[in-house]
Amino acid sequence: MKIAFVGKGGSGKTTLASLFTAYLAGGGKPVLAIDADINQHLAVALGASEEEAIAWPTLGDNMGLIKEYLRGDNPRIADTASMIKTTPPGRGSRLVRPFEDNPIFQACFRDFGGVRLGVTGQFDEDDLGVACYHSKVGAAELLLNHMIDDAGEYVVMDMTAGADAFASGLFTRFDVTFLVCEPTVRSVGVYRQYADYARDFGVRLVVVGNKVTEDEDIDFLREEVGEALLGWMENSRHVRAAERGRARPIGELEAHNLATLCSMLATVDSEQRDWARYQRQGVEFHLRNARAWGSGRAGEDLTAQVDPEFVLGPALARQDA
Repeated sequence: MKIAFVGKGGSGKTTLASLFTAYLAGGGKPVLAIDADINQHLAVALGASEEEAIAWPTLGDNMGLIKEYLRGDNPRIADTASMIKTTPPGRGSRLVRPFEDNPIFQACFRDFGGVRLGVTGQFDEDDLGVACYHSKVGAAELLLNHMIDDAGEYVVMDMTAGADAFASGLFTRFDVTFLVCEPTVRSVGVYRQYADYARDFGVRLVVVGNKVTEDEDIDFLREEVGEALLGWMENSRHVRAAERGRARPIGELEAHNLATLCSMLATVDSEQRDWARYQRQGVEFHLRNARAWGSGRAGEDLTAQVDPEFVLGPALARQDA
């Protein structure tokens, strides 16, 4: 199951992503997490030191390796230079499972606190004015396009804040998208913007309130987002301790907040992915990108990368096992 966390900057999106990830790991569930936010804080939120986080290998720095491995011997892809972030898998492509051992995971991920964690990479001064942050996130998008995860396996992504999460087809790669919403007009405005984007693509968008301190906050969220509100997180000593560098076991989180995480997991587990639709949406966004800029940049027709006979799904993983 693939899960995304989105929301307004400062809403607590990364904090909630880290709590949910720790909750999964604490329950013995296999979880792969990716920090795709422009501000790379997920590793620290999970308990890594600043020094460890800075030294983490990045997907963005290993784009060449990722492309070469995933390309395999797909005859529709002439070389890695012609692969873009939306290039879909086809016959001959290498597919990945989230907890296997392969060169991508060896180079880009580390196991930490029961979590397999990868980061897209910092947006640093050398990128300013010459690069788009989505070029780094593109490595994660390409990986997810080729990933077969099954029930009981969890892939969690902390997305970039604001509407940037919808700047590519990445937002269609998730079974559930949790939108973290403060009880404020601005945060609700971001929810409405997300809901408008998500509606046309059948994205399962679920709101989790955050920084709730009183009943009036809950009433406000219920009035503004209605049935989309799954639950809320109350102010937490557990979280404040973690922000001071004193991480505690997830089981010590306050009872109400643990119950919200439990409801989130139940929501995820109730979803069933339509693999044909998943493949179709990936192809749709690839065709959009190819026609808008990809083919012109590559000097070839990238719409030809689409394999019309190919549908991603668990059966392919079993055949490859």
